[in-house]
Amino acid sequence: MALIHRAQLVPSKIEMLRHWVPDQPWTLDVDTAALHVLGAYRFDDPDGEVGVETHVLGADDGRVLQVPVTYRGAPLAGAESALITTMEHSVLGTRWVYDACADPVYATALLTAILTGAAQAELEYANPADAEGREVTTRVRGSGTPGTAVPVLSAVGVTNGRSTTTVRSGGVEVEVVRVIDAGPPPGEAPVLVGTWPGREESALLGTARLR
Repeated sequence: MALIHRAQLVPSKIEMLRHWVPDQPWTLDVDTAALHVLGAYRFDDPDGEVGVETHVLGADDGRVLQVPVTYRGAPLAGAESALITTMEHSVLGTRWVYDACADPVYATALLTAILTGAAQAELEYANPADAEGREVTTRVRGSGTPGTAVPVLSAVGVTNGRSTTTVRSGGVEVEVVRVIDAGPPPGEAPVLVGTWPGREESALLGTARLR
């Protein structure tokens, strides 16, 4: 379960994303002047310490971007270059927001979903009344098999491409699709796919390779 609080955020999530995303190497020639939210999904941190949320953003030119971030209550050691901003949360206080691809908690959660065939986290609201009228509109699922053993990634290396980011740890390699174009390619590699409002056909979001 991902616990959601009703809170004021400074800066807001979309303000943060509109400021940070245009400077990233994987935006290619995407028109990032007026990004807007299409959807979002979350994964669980088993320890309950890190918020793991992926934003699906639309651009004015029709392209779609996938932007995973993590929210932490303290700085992540060694990840200074991946810090997007600090955010004031009216319930939780100061949150350090990171490009999730550089965060081992996100990498492990994504790998778990891909390898075990899991879906996005269910949302639990601190105030149950806040759930009224809120519908889950973004759904993701891995192609793997329940019960598959998943290595815990304690440290990761990140390489940004022109439309993807590759996360490596030991013999594990996960490719995160940043600019979403198509459905999953043919092949045996386990993948994460998803849909959101305006997208009914499953889109490729990530691929895992274990050496």
